[in-house]
Amino acid sequence: MSEEGYVEERSVSGALLATVAVSLLAALGGLIWCYTLQKDLAAANQKLTVATQKDVELTQKLEATNARLRATSETLGQSVGMTQKQIELKTQSIIAEQKVSEAKIEQQQQATQKQIGAVSSEVSNVKTDVGGVKTDVAATKSDLEATKTKLTRVIGDAGVMSGLIATNHDELEILKHKGDRNYYEFTLQKGAQPTLLSSIKLQLKKADQKHSRYTMNVSADDRTIEKKDKGLDEPVQFYTGKDPVLYEVVINNIEKNKVSGYLSTPKNKAVAQ
Repeated sequence: MSEEGYVEERSVSGALLATVAVSLLAALGGLIWCYTLQKDLAAANQKLTVATQKDVELTQKLEATNARLRATSETLGQSVGMTQKQIELKTQSIIAEQKVSEAKIEQQQQATQKQIGAVSSEVSNVKTDVGGVKTDVAATKSDLEATKTKLTRVIGDAGVMSGLIATNHDELEILKHKGDRNYYEFTLQKGAQPTLLSSIKLQLKKADQKHSRYTMNVSADDRTIEKKDKGLDEPVQFYTGKDPVLYEVVINNIEKNKVSGYLSTPKNKAVAQ
């Protein structure tokens, strides 16, 4: 083989080897790319699976949440419905109570008005009574003044000027209020035991209603004095005591077997018990 032919053959072999090498490199690159692509695809599939699982979980949670919301909505609707019904019932109850209260208030107002009317009537009556009382008081004062002018001083049976003489109970009350002497009212019955008044005893012996005369015994200082045929409103006088003081007996009323009058003694004279 000529040198030229050898060179040409060698050139063809080199070109072939280069082509094979390039093909191998290309095949190797393709394998590497396929491997990498497969790996990436596997990772993507794994991520897709995870994402799908999370999506399923989210869907389940969403459905559970929707179910809870529906249940809550129904419960809330029922609660609202019950509350509204209760409100209506409560409102009706309040209205009924208000009507009852208004009726009671009206009754109380009517009763109060009646009481006010009754009180007004009573006040009017009281005013009338007060006016009458004032008139009575004025009349009493007038009578009192007239009675005072009737009280007189006379000479007693002992020849001593007596104090003021009362001829009846009203005049005697005036003398009591003057406070000058002590006064003891009494009634004596004929035939009765002696009556103790202050420090003396009185006993009726005779009563002559027709002639307005009487006779009595006066017991004082362990001795008895007969006061005979004394007259109506006549001061019967006597002295008694360690230091003798003047006592007076006045008879205002004489009936059959009975006389009434009073005993007059000085102030601060001890009263027998």
